[in-house]
Amino acid sequence: MNRDTAHGVLVTGGSRGIGRATARAFADRGYRVAVHYASRREDAETTLRELPGSGHVCLAGDLGDPAAARRIADEAVAALGRVDVLVNNAAQAPTEQTRHAIAEVGYDRWVEVWRRTVEVNLLGAANVTWAVARHLIGQGRPGSVVNVGSRGAFRGEPEHPAYGASKAALQAFGQSMAIALAPHGISVTSVAPGFVATERQETALAGPHGDRLREQSPFGRVGTAEDVAAAIVHLASPEAAWSSGAVLDVNGASYLR
Repeated sequence: MNRDTAHGVLVTGGSRGIGRATARAFADRGYRVAVHYASRREDAETTLRELPGSGHVCLAGDLGDPAAARRIADEAVAALGRVDVLVNNAAQAPTEQTRHAIAEVGYDRWVEVWRRTVEVNLLGAANVTWAVARHLIGQGRPGSVVNVGSRGAFRGEPEHPAYGASKAALQAFGQSMAIALAPHGISVTSVAPGFVATERQETALAGPHGDRLREQSPFGRVGTAEDVAAAIVHLASPEAAWSSGAVLDVNGASYLR
């Protein structure tokens, strides 16, 4: 495929975990991939080196900055020639550093975590979606947007309420965009993963509560980044366009709704 015919995908938060697995899954299928990262340049460059094919690119920027969010989308289009798929994966994740249980943190910390989480997880995704959607509309091309939500949007995140709320809002945003963008041939869906064995979770899985995490699913294991990437690739495909507006649980039956 040449620059004009090869399909392009922008994966935000592509330096590790689900983002890396998703970038690889699309590259395996012949896509040119723009790997976005916020601060983990070396990890993003590792992702880039692992991708089959050619023409892939790394893009840096803080999605919490509206100007940067638009720039990242524009740079992806310029570098790849076209962007047919957007995967909104970047997020302020639930970690010990972002923990903000309401009975434990002070007000200033509470406000700080909520502000930053919403800026990245919701507003950043919304702003990149605007830019990519306007590119597709301007080109008169169909396309797809896949948001990476969370089962925490449904079951609650008592120690990370901003995360759970931002993912619920992201999934609701996706459904609004599914209706708004359908007349332009653009599908919008979300995946809602459960616990996933990414690099960030290695310590938790190896610790005393690792078995409890694995037992959440009747399969007796936790999800992998590849499990989620496979669902994303499916939802982004033209064959899945009729699923636009759907939120797909990818949690190994660990939480049913």
